Amino acid sequence: MAPGGSTCKEVLESHPTVADYDIGTAKVENNGTTTKGNLGLGGKHGVYSNNGVHELLECPVCSNLMYPPIHQCPNGHTLCSNCKIRVHNCCPTCRYDLGNIRCLALEKVAESLELPCKYQDLGCHDIFPYYSKLKHEQHCRFRPYNCPYAGSECSVTGDIPSLVAHLKDDHNVDMHDGCTFNHRYVKSNPHEVENATWMLTVFNCFGRQFCLHFEAFQLGMAPVYMAFLRFMGDDNEAKKFSYSLEVGGNGRKLIWQGIPRSIRDSHKKVRDSQDGLIIQRSLALYFSGGDRQELKLRVTGRIWKEE
Repeated sequence: MAPGGSTCKEVLESHPTVADYDIGTAKVENNGTTTKGNLGLGGKHGVYSNNGVHELLECPVCSNLMYPPIHQCPNGHTLCSNCKIRVHNCCPTCRYDLGNIRCLALEKVAESLELPCKYQDLGCHDIFPYYSKLKHEQHCRFRPYNCPYAGSECSVTGDIPSLVAHLKDDHNVDMHDGCTFNHRYVKSNPHEVENATWMLTVFNCFGRQFCLHFEAFQLGMAPVYMAFLRFMGDDNEAKKFSYSLEVGGNGRKLIWQGIPRSIRDSHKKVRDSQDGLIIQRSLALYFSGGDRQELKLRVTGRIWKEE
């Protein structure tokens, strides 16, 4: 028994890993894995140092890389601060009380370690100091994209070609070729606004993909319809394009022109920023004509590339 140590019962529990270090935790990568991270944050290109030291930084409970504070028991077994709470301050290896011993030596060793970006299999070949790696991965241009489908909480991530196939096969999204569009949106009961209707159409234009969203929601107390375009790629590429949307009827029209937002920005973020064509319900029904009891909106638009 270690000096001052006491045994404790096994109380391992399974919970989701919660980031404790200021920029989170990361999975150990020996050959690279597919997840999230941007170049230009101090990375070097080439062969990284892999002498097995980074294996010492793997938490024995969650298998994540450990970041300060790294804890150890009186017998020298280490684990991350998240798991220290999980195991109720009981060492999962020798069952002694953990106390509040911090492994400063291991934290210091980590400073000399260099690791590859976790997205190296997706094309990022830079290596980073241990404590810079996570910051890079949060912005890496090779990190996967989230599914742009907004009708449900979809957790699928991937590159653009795989997401296009996913949208078509799993969400039955309409796919169109061309840079102009003419869509008609019809709803028999336009007074059902909350989560009433939304649609997603994907356009293949200039060899890239664009997502056209149309939905109804409450903007404050006012029921509105909104149409906006998102670009399936990064923001710096999205800025190379522009688009316009037009809706009208009875001799009146509304026109919106803007830059498509990258799907790096969530659907909710774009919608809540009101970055698109917004039509109040009363005006939408006026455009619809007739007795104004049914929504019949025709939205036209085009996408072009800025020179």
